[in-house]
Amino acid sequence: MDISEFQRLISQKYKKRDQERGIPGTFLWFIEEVGELATALASKDQQNKAEEFADVFAWLCTLANISDVDLEKACAKYVGDSIKGFK
Repeated sequence: MDISEFQRLISQKYKKRDQERGIPGTFLWFIEEVGELATALASKDQQNKAEEFADVFAWLCTLANISDVDLEKACAKYVGDSIKGFK
């Protein structure tokens, strides 16, 4: 599955509800998931880490969907020899 396919899947399942919640509320859910990932990273539970990475990615896709951003296109700046915006 590529990034666009996953983003479309998330959109099909959740976009209506996510749009109703709006960007600020959805961003708070995303940040909560990032916090859960931070906790998981401090543990030795590899399965929990994987689950939290997936949750963060799903919520990132949700934010991108309701912000009209194609993540695969946005990530293209990291492909190839000249990486733009890399710090």
